[in-house]
Amino acid sequence: MDRKLELESNLHDVQAQIRQACIAANRDFSDVTLIVVTKTWPASDMKLLAELGVTNVGENRDQEAKPKHEEVLAKNLTWHAIGQLQTNKAKSVASWADVVHSVDRPELVSALAKAVASRSSNLNSESVPDPELGALIQVELDPNPKDNRGGVVPKQAVELAQLVRDTPGLRLRGVMGVAPLHGNDDEAFALLQQVAIQVKQFDSGATWISAGMSADFATALKYGATHLRIGSSILGKRAFKG
Repeated sequence: MDRKLELESNLHDVQAQIRQACIAANRDFSDVTLIVVTKTWPASDMKLLAELGVTNVGENRDQEAKPKHEEVLAKNLTWHAIGQLQTNKAKSVASWADVVHSVDRPELVSALAKAVASRSSNLNSESVPDPELGALIQVELDPNPKDNRGGVVPKQAVELAQLVRDTPGLRLRGVMGVAPLHGNDDEAFALLQQVAIQVKQFDSGATWISAGMSADFATALKYGATHLRIGSSILGKRAFKG
């Protein structure tokens, strides 16, 4: 099958599933943003997705995302950095990302702020995002974390969010979370929603809840998810490991 037709068909199917999930959750479809996770897939797919009306793409790894960004340069695409981020990668990520979903410690806040300040001299370049970098607080949703997914513990999330809000160059957008691999999705997303409410109490503009992937987005929508991160259901199985 022609790749564009394949992507169009998959995208249509996923959008239909999101509509049905919104109806079940008594949500408005127009209030939900689909982020197509394009990690491991070529820039050519991103160009096709842009042609099909996709406006938000998500990338996990800086070393993969940066050259894609330089190649695609689609003005209608918003780029989301959704993977774990080391502080020494902050400057590079800030050169292509519009939003970072995985802010989980003060050191990363500082590194991102410095990165945003250093990129200001290049703002006339088409490849440089807006001067303000969006930031989401990644919340650890596993009560007994066994992996290295990252995330701040819920009781410290508000304090970190306040730091982001008060840091020049960063714009607090809301919260992000990943359901535990072997946990209860309802409990995890309910917890994230509670944190989101606390964050919004001191910053009315922090309205995003980034939660839900191909396998669990319907549950995430029940608990207020505004941004869904979906990859394999649209692009297929990963092109390679990474």
